[in-house]
Amino acid sequence: MMYNYMTLNDGTGIAHSEIINKNGKECVKVYFEQPVEGGFNSAECWLPDYTWTKKQGFSDERIAYFQDFLESTAHIIIQLARSGGFENASGF
Repeated sequence: MMYNYMTLNDGTGIAHSEIINKNGKECVKVYFEQPVEGGFNSAECWLPDYTWTKKQGFSDERIAYFQDFLESTAHIIIQLARSGGFENASGF
């Protein structure tokens, strides 16, 4: 299951998975998607290792921005993944 996290000013949506157990380790998939004419730019990164498994349509500079963003918010995203997303964690 994927949970909405936030939408950036340029329309890029950020979503994250629930906690996924990979080889006994807690992991979270973070997905970035930006609507563009004819489709979407998309990228996928796995926390806590910051492993990028998909980068389509985004420039290297934009991926670097997302990397910095994740490094500053990963602890929040991982906690939300444990809690069932923002809406469950916030009690809405």
